[in-house]
Amino acid sequence: MNPEPVLIGPARLAPDRNHLMHRAKELEAVFLSEMLSHAGLGESSGEFEGGMGERQFASFLRDAQARSIVEKGGLGLAQTIFEALIKAEEARDVAKS
Repeated sequence: MNPEPVLIGPARLAPDRNHLMHRAKELEAVFLSEMLSHAGLGESSGEFEGGMGERQFASFLRDAQARSIVEKGGLGLAQTIFEALIKAEEARDVAKS
């Protein structure tokens, strides 16, 4: 007796909709990166400031941290965006028929 595995996330989506979830997660990561930037993440001051190099590469660190947050569940924004994309796609398909 082998129970059916419970699939969570993109693995349970129809193959043609995986790209929508991927795009939704990318958008959430960009949003989070901007919010982290405005919150001052990665900024140093005083004696330990990294200078021009730190300022140039701080965005890469924020982007990586934002992607990590999204992969661990994020804010739930990706799911909302994904659902909106599905509705828009379905509306477009209905309009074509």
